[in-house]
Amino acid sequence: MSVVINTNFAATVAANNLAASNERLQKSLNRLSSGSKIVSPSDDAGGLAVSMTLSAAARRSGAVLANIGNANSFLQTQDGVLKVMGKVLDRMGELATLYTDSTKSAPDKANYDTEYKELVKEITNLSTQKFNGTLVTASIVTNTDEAGGSTVTSTAADVSLAAALKDLPTDTVGSIAAALNGIATARAQNGAAQSVLGFASEVLTVNKSNLEAATSRIMDVDVAAESTQLARWNILVQSGTAMLAQANQSGQSALKLLQ
Repeated sequence: MSVVINTNFAATVAANNLAASNERLQKSLNRLSSGSKIVSPSDDAGGLAVSMTLSAAARRSGAVLANIGNANSFLQTQDGVLKVMGKVLDRMGELATLYTDSTKSAPDKANYDTEYKELVKEITNLSTQKFNGTLVTASIVTNTDEAGGSTVTSTAADVSLAAALKDLPTDTVGSIAAALNGIATARAQNGAAQSVLGFASEVLTVNKSNLEAATSRIMDVDVAAESTQLARWNILVQSGTAMLAQANQSGQSALKLLQ
């Protein structure tokens, strides 16, 4: 092998190897310090694009879950109002029945009607209750998937028969019973909507967890495996530095020939 001074091929190769090892060492350090497998797009451009899509879907799923929670709160409030309305109608029915008793005097019946009219006012008050600005008797539409392609629409609570009641003896036991039946139907529809939203929430929770797990497999660094790589590149950088120093000394042999 020729002995030359101007070109130190061994040192050049050693320097290139050292630069490559140092670059990989820095990547390992960046990954471990950030906890992310993909520190820059060049690390895995395709994986980064997929992870962004999955991450966005997971965030939308979380938002839909929040909306479903709010919808359930609305429906629970609606059912609470309907439940109280049913109790009021029960009492009104009782008063209407007592009113028909022929042994009652006119003052007795007037007293029954006084209470009855106050309960009519309470029915009106209950029917105008709001949840964050929305009438509790209204219908609401709720998305049930992150893509926005599926919705649940609750049925508006029909309290028209109850709201139409006025006084005794204009209202009869039959009209009050019909109004109470309307409230019962509204509560059944409310329960059905809550049931559907509950199942939708369960599916979304599972999907969100799976999306997050898929994103993690792409983006999150395996600390154990990367620590092994860090040790490897650290050793190669140290040995490369030592070999570069050794290669730089190889030119000294040419000087000995000139002595």
